Amino acid sequence: MVDYHATNNQSLYSAGGPQIYMEQENDWDRDLLLDPAWEKQQRKVRASERHIKLIKIQFIYVVYNNNNYYYYLFFKAKIVDGNAKMTLGMIWTIILRFAIQDISVEETSAKEGLLLWCQRKTAPYKNVNVQNFHISWKDGLAFNALIHRHRPELIDYDKLRKDDPVTNLNNAFEVAERYLDIPKMLDAEDIVNTARPDEKAIMTYVSSFYHAFSGAQKAETAANRICKVLAVNQENEHLMEDYEKLASDLLEWIRRTIPWLENRAPEKTMTEMQQKLEDFRDYRRVHKPPKVQEKCQLEINFNTLQTKLRLSNRPAFMPSEGRMVSDINGAWHKLEGAEKGYEEWLLNEIRRLERLDHLAEKFRQKAAIHESWTDGKEAMLTQKDYETASLSEIKALLKKHEAFESDLAAHQDRVEQIAAIAQELNELDYYDSPSVNARCQKICEQWDALGSLTQSRRESLERTEKQLESIDELYLEYAKRAAPFNNWMEGAMEDLQDMFIVHNIEEIQGLITAHDQFKSTLPEANKEREAIQAIQAEVQKIAQYNGIKLAGNNPYTTITPQSIDKKWEKVQQLVPQRDQALQEELARQQSNDHLRRQFANQANMIGPWIQNKMEEIGRISIEMNGTLEDQLTHLRQYEQSIIEYKPNIDQLEGDHQLIQEALIFDNKYTAYTMEHLRVGWEQLLTTIARTINEIENQILTRDAKGISQEQLHEYRTSFNHFDKDHSGVLQAEEFKACLISLGYDVENDKQGDAEFGRIMGIVDPNNSGAVTFQAFIDFMSRETTDTDTADQVIASFKILAGDKNYITAEELRRELPPDQAEYCIARMAPYTGPDAVPGALDYMSFSTALYGESDL
Repeated sequence: MVDYHATNNQSLYSAGGPQIYMEQENDWDRDLLLDPAWEKQQRKVRASERHIKLIKIQFIYVVYNNNNYYYYLFFKAKIVDGNAKMTLGMIWTIILRFAIQDISVEETSAKEGLLLWCQRKTAPYKNVNVQNFHISWKDGLAFNALIHRHRPELIDYDKLRKDDPVTNLNNAFEVAERYLDIPKMLDAEDIVNTARPDEKAIMTYVSSFYHAFSGAQKAETAANRICKVLAVNQENEHLMEDYEKLASDLLEWIRRTIPWLENRAPEKTMTEMQQKLEDFRDYRRVHKPPKVQEKCQLEINFNTLQTKLRLSNRPAFMPSEGRMVSDINGAWHKLEGAEKGYEEWLLNEIRRLERLDHLAEKFRQKAAIHESWTDGKEAMLTQKDYETASLSEIKALLKKHEAFESDLAAHQDRVEQIAAIAQELNELDYYDSPSVNARCQKICEQWDALGSLTQSRRESLERTEKQLESIDELYLEYAKRAAPFNNWMEGAMEDLQDMFIVHNIEEIQGLITAHDQFKSTLPEANKEREAIQAIQAEVQKIAQYNGIKLAGNNPYTTITPQSIDKKWEKVQQLVPQRDQALQEELARQQSNDHLRRQFANQANMIGPWIQNKMEEIGRISIEMNGTLEDQLTHLRQYEQSIIEYKPNIDQLEGDHQLIQEALIFDNKYTAYTMEHLRVGWEQLLTTIARTINEIENQILTRDAKGISQEQLHEYRTSFNHFDKDHSGVLQAEEFKACLISLGYDVENDKQGDAEFGRIMGIVDPNNSGAVTFQAFIDFMSRETTDTDTADQVIASFKILAGDKNYITAEELRRELPPDQAEYCIARMAPYTGPDAVPGALDYMSFSTALYGESDL
């Protein structure tokens, strides 16, 4: 009687009997060996007794445990012709057929599969190196390691010694028989005392361990699959949370910043407005650049997340309302619009304040000169000196009054200028307009009063004019010529001290030319001065000659020769001062022109450089030189070269700041503005980052989907061939042609149109009419590779649940790592089926929810 036994203490049931091939007169007969009448834990199959040439098999017992076949074989062999070797060979064939043949590990043969299984299970154990089914098992440690790996509580492996093989073997055989229901088929002394133990006997015995532990192996495989799926889901949820937080923070920053940029409340002084401009520059230099990087990183994270979701067969991520990439781009566009409007408003407001300061200073100068001139005029016009004056004195008073009227008329233009400047200050909303208006009103009212008083005094003098007989013609001529000349000198001094504001070299050169023309009139003016002084000298000469004692100054004017000389000296002093001021302004404008050229030279290089780099990136994203890793390395090197170019942008920003500080508002040497170059630079950084992210996603897709480099190259070649305009997307007809080139039947017929419609629904779910390369790759990888499915995850949970329709928290904690077990428990809904027990959890709805087929 030869007994081959491999089973355990679990419940037994029949799943159909095996079949045995037996040789009889060179023919093979197949007998079904199932007998349902066999009681309790065993099923008995009796083979009809037949006379076989070599042996007669009288009884075979087959035992099944759950879904795994465990065989309990009883062979009673009768040697018919006395050939023991042939008989044992037939017995081994039957054992191999029923005990070992079904063992398969990673699709290898039965023997190789069983050996690989043993190697994997015993790999972590010291002094164990399973290479075969004979001498690798002599010291008994391999048998003990197999048991300890699956039932560590049964064996204290660390206490075993390699130099005591008999003890090791007996320990393993006894534990296997007592706790695993594996009968003791081998003898420890026979194994130890044999140079090469029987391979078939050890292989048969080891197969009993494989069948005893194969249920645990399936549970381990199922748990691994679930852990993998849950890990992907947890990582995706973490990425979603990161995206939501980053999007919220960026939108909140934009929400806070836009009102500041939209605030157009003007300041009263140039200093306050320049502080606002400096705050704006600080925003541009310090606060905005990190947000540009955050926005770019946000888009990259979003694209990477969507790629991972597609690769793991999950539904696409839909951010919270108002946090889509398009929402962020819209808010960013609004921010940049507000930013541009704010800068334009700042510069316009500074120009306005500069103009206001100039006008206000001009108003104060003219008002001060006029008020100085009018000082005492009312008292002079209201005095009654003519009532007691002699005839000659009356005549003198009349002439004096005529000279005053001439002087009054000469000042009319200045009063009108003062009023015009005050009106312009009002129209430009000058902050100190009330005081300007009050002063102007006072000047105008005083002017009107002077006019009335002048007219009144003339009438009084004309009434006594008949009493006047003669007048000193020389005094009169002096007065008439001195007054205009004096007024001309005052006007010249006013012009020479007048403030000026220019914005370019041409304007300052115009002022220099005008000043040169003024200087050319000075010799003629000096002749007039000398002529006027000669009149006064002639008066003194006549008086002295005739012995006349002059009563005092010229009765017809208050302008004395001394005052004329003093003002002429003042004019002579102001001319070189004006020369110096104009030359200083010329130097400033030349410096400004240098700043313009300096900025233009840099801008005219950086602008084309940025454009060239954008075009090169576009070509790189279309061309396919080398592997994706080669392309990624090339792009990162390219990105580093772009980053290394940043000092040129910073230098240009510094030149631009110098231009703004110099209040330069135009530049004829370049068409590029700093705003335009900033946007181009930010687009360049964003584009290279996106291109790198696209290649990374292609690598991720290739590795996750098992796409070869050759396949990816073929897909890229086909896509580029039909992307005629190099836009990076294929229109519907271009995509159809691309599919046809790859062997898809989408010709223009009813069946082809239906197939093309199905494909377009996958690659273009938003019906945009265009297909990106990433969507094309996702489709091709989906068509050619397998992914985990909800059904596979359900099947894995079913194994862990012991074939039940529900699973318990205790089973999850026993089979899965702690964090993933708690993840499932927190998200699984209670099971409500008719077979439910307290605490039952619904793993089916949970599994479908992982793949977007229902809600968690």
